[in-house]
Amino acid sequence: MTIAYHVEIADAHAHLWRVTLTVPRPAPLQRLSLPVWIPGSYLVREFARHLSALEARQGTRAVALTQLDKATWQAACDGRGALVVTYLVYAFDTSVRAAYLDAERGFFNGTSVCLRVEGREEEPHTLTLGALPRGWQVATAMPAQPGKARAWTAADYHELVDHPFTLGRFWHGRFDAAGVPHEFVVTGAWPGFDGERLLADVKKICEAQIALWHGRRRRDVPFARYVFMLHATEDGYGGLEHRASTALIASRRDLPRKDAPSGNGPADGYVNLLGLISHEYFHTWNVKRLRPAEFARLDYARENYTSLLWFFEGFTSYYDDLVLVRAGLIDEARYLKLLAKTVNGVLGTPGRTVQSVAQASFDAWVKYYRCDENTPNATVSYYTKGALVALALDLALRAGGHGSLDDLLRRLWQRSGGGAIGEADIVDVVRAQAGDAIADDLHHWVHGTDDLPLAPLLARFGVTLAPDASAPALAAALGLRVSEGPVSGVQVKTVLRGSAAERAGVAAGDELIAVDGWRVRRLDDAQAWVAPGARFELLLVRDQRVRRVDVQWPAQPARPVQITLDAQAPAAAVALRRAWLRP
Repeated sequence: MTIAYHVEIADAHAHLWRVTLTVPRPAPLQRLSLPVWIPGSYLVREFARHLSALEARQGTRAVALTQLDKATWQAACDGRGALVVTYLVYAFDTSVRAAYLDAERGFFNGTSVCLRVEGREEEPHTLTLGALPRGWQVATAMPAQPGKARAWTAADYHELVDHPFTLGRFWHGRFDAAGVPHEFVVTGAWPGFDGERLLADVKKICEAQIALWHGRRRRDVPFARYVFMLHATEDGYGGLEHRASTALIASRRDLPRKDAPSGNGPADGYVNLLGLISHEYFHTWNVKRLRPAEFARLDYARENYTSLLWFFEGFTSYYDDLVLVRAGLIDEARYLKLLAKTVNGVLGTPGRTVQSVAQASFDAWVKYYRCDENTPNATVSYYTKGALVALALDLALRAGGHGSLDDLLRRLWQRSGGGAIGEADIVDVVRAQAGDAIADDLHHWVHGTDDLPLAPLLARFGVTLAPDASAPALAAALGLRVSEGPVSGVQVKTVLRGSAAERAGVAAGDELIAVDGWRVRRLDDAQAWVAPGARFELLLVRDQRVRRVDVQWPAQPARPVQITLDAQAPAAAVALRRAWLRP
């Protein structure tokens, strides 16, 4: 017998799964625990808070369960037969990280529903599903048990919880990429959704990435089958990678439509969706297999710290949009606009001068997933700045005649056998490929807080990075991030460090009422009568009290940058650019 889980619908309207766990040959004091986090999302999420009604027995004998901590129970077994534990899981989390159930669909990750049998993690595990509503289908990349319906098997607990399940009535498509079967399921799409276009475009992404990692050695693809699981919602965006699948959430309006007008390239929302798909698929290599040394053996009971998310998330973020242009899904100008958005996001974050991208990686557990009004002032995103580190390294390698970042990734893959690596491994490969100077540059970019030398690097590729000539909007010029407020329509979410708004005494949470005595519902409306560089009076409300502050519109506000093709670039620069964007 194997460690076995039976998952069934207890009450769809109450959003309850019922799980039955069977443990053959349990220890006299058998510990069971639920993970507190899910790999790929670096925050302790306390999934055990959704468990209830735990009961245990051996045969007809009730077994006492003692809770030892927030997510661990101990069963007092007597050695006579298998331990059978039943419990309910409340499932109403619409994200990709946990579990969901209603009358229309179901979804779960093993980290939310499968108690870990401590000490037995390396043994085979099986999972079966109970009866499902008429017409429901099941999608998962977990290998099916031969000859059994709704039954799957995993080599160990780690594989078990790395295969999410999607259940319900869904659109289902298939394609082969480099000879490997891929499936795509979509729930919640509007009528008129163009599934055939989605399949064709995603196939191009997959083939481009397989070629990047394996070149002509397509037989080395590290999975035999891959499943994309997308849930379309009114307004959502996100994804979580797994070893042979990914769970995705996107807005319905971002899916391709059969009646969409042709010309002008794909819509922005669809490009963002393709970028998300590209990102999560790239993780199949970069973090699920090639992974931080600290993740070689995951601890499901606590934080797993690493300073390398700049590489595993940041470098993946660099390639997600780059693959789109290489696959022919967007043109070079469109790609450079996406790149400019990333650059402006980093330059607009004062925290980039406070925290290195390596420190940001280590602090992900307490900072990245716990954003507040001061986050932009205190930290930098290892996604976006990590992507720019990858860009700088790729350009430096190519411009110096030292190959490319593609080559470096393949060398890392071969050196590690597609396994765990540390920062020293990355630096060693850079040093071997390009010498000490670029290796030292990489260390400075990762552990320092200076801005990256992107403009001169891009110039060598016939690409211009320069400030936008247009004047920034008033809120941006003042260093404010605002949203709709309950009274005035303008509420301050963030005041950037060193900004004009901070000097004037504006604070997060303030509601902005009027400018120079005129009521405003959008702060930028005041540009109709306030000139750049002028002083004005701002009326605001804080803690139910009305206040007036004098604000100086900066004479030389920071401007966002544009990244464009240089029409006058010499032939050598154009050749470098083509090798970079169209290899």
